[in-house]
Amino acid sequence: MKNAPQPRIGVLAIQGDYAAHAAALEEAGATPCEVRKPEDLAGLDGLILPGGESTTMLKFLASRGFFLALEKFCGSKPVFGTCAGAILLAREVRNPAQASLRVLDAVVERNAYGRQIDSAILHSATTLPGGPLEMVFIRAPRFAAIGPDVEPLAFRDGSPTLVRQGAVMAATFHPELSSDRRVHRLFVEAVKAARSR
Repeated sequence: MKNAPQPRIGVLAIQGDYAAHAAALEEAGATPCEVRKPEDLAGLDGLILPGGESTTMLKFLASRGFFLALEKFCGSKPVFGTCAGAILLAREVRNPAQASLRVLDAVVERNAYGRQIDSAILHSATTLPGGPLEMVFIRAPRFAAIGPDVEPLAFRDGSPTLVRQGAVMAATFHPELSSDRRVHRLFVEAVKAARSR
């Protein structure tokens, strides 16, 4: 039996280090595709929403029906949001409140750990095999609350920093800026599992 082709995973390429996500996806066994317009979502097996500035991203997504296309995609395919991407996925955003895709049962506080100057690289506990996980925080949000169906996978000071709910994953840090590919591999495996169903 022939091996299945690599999953095609989109990276929203309007802000943030989408090139680093693409490189991480290649290393994790997927084919990355840059997504800049709603039509680019066609034929993808999954999607990453990278970091950036969530309010700026929302303004861009409000045009050309992009937000509605994302809502539809995220309701049916695996999606992974990092930093600002995690904010976009949450059911509720605070500090201040803003619109979101509401596919992750979590409450997110923006800029919860301070400004750019308060950015940090930490090695913290995770349920992923392989020991502590390197986490790069840049103006990071915080999960203030997660629903009963949301599984925390990594932590900072007792608060979840990496979570999973079905085919939705979110991280308040930047796994693409680390050489540790466990988080991207986990998402690629989720995409493969969803594709085989």
